[in-house]
Amino acid sequence: MIPEPAATPASTEPETDRARLDRNWSEILQELRVTQTGTQILTGFLLTLAFQPRFADLTQIQVDVYLVLVVLAALTTALALAPVSLHRTLFREGAKEEIVRIANRILKLTLLGVAFVLSGTILLIFDVVVSPVAGYVAGGVSLLLIAGVWLVIPFLVHPDRKHR
Repeated sequence: MIPEPAATPASTEPETDRARLDRNWSEILQELRVTQTGTQILTGFLLTLAFQPRFADLTQIQVDVYLVLVVLAALTTALALAPVSLHRTLFREGAKEEIVRIANRILKLTLLGVAFVLSGTILLIFDVVVSPVAGYVAGGVSLLLIAGVWLVIPFLVHPDRKHR
C-alpha cells in the first residue's frame, strides 16, 4: 500500500499523487542502492570461499549449507535488481503506481533474503571456525537480532502507535 499524501517540506500544500509516487520511487531506489551494495559484497565473499585451500576440509553438511547460501545470495542479488528491470520495461507506460507498489514488495523480499544470507553466513563461519553448535547458535541469534532491529524497532516507533 502506498502511504497517504503528506505535506511537502517546502510548503503546507498537500503532496500531489504524482509527486508522492516520484518521492516513493526515489526512496525505493536509494534503499535498493544500499541493499544491492551489501548483497553484492556478501555474494562475492561467498563465491570466493570455494576457491580457498581450506574449503576441501568442509564436511558435507557445511558444503550443503554453503551451496544453499550461494544460491540464496545470487537470487537475492537478482531480486534486488528486479525493480530496476521492472521500471525499465514499464518506463513511460503510465504504470508508476504499479511499479512503486511492486518494487516495494520486491525490496521487502530482498531484505528477507539478505537476513537469511547474512545469518546463514554467520552460521557457516562459526560452524567452521568454532563448532556446529556455535554455528547454529550464532546463526539463530543473528537472525533474531536482525528481525528485532528490522521489525520490532519500526513497530515501536510507527506513528500510529504513538497516538494510541
